[in-house]
Amino acid sequence: MPQIESQAKRVLTNRKAQLRNRSQKSALRTEIRSLHSAIEANDVETAQQILNTINSKLDQGVTSNIHHKNFASRQKSTYAKLVNSIS
Repeated sequence: MPQIESQAKRVLTNRKAQLRNRSQKSALRTEIRSLHSAIEANDVETAQQILNTINSKLDQGVTSNIHHKNFASRQKSTYAKLVNSIS
């Protein structure tokens, strides 16, 4: 238990940030799973739409310091190659 008031506030702030980050990461993973299922079904249009959503979520994660910019860049490239392979 924190002994100092500012430490107690930081505990609450960190918990809120943790929940927010977890939510955004989970949403990204869900989109990635749906992209993989669209690729397996050879559904090009759906895969393109999901890819745009993934790119947007990765950019938001970089902006809010959830993901590193190189991680986002690598993921975007990887998923773009996958989508282009079924086109």
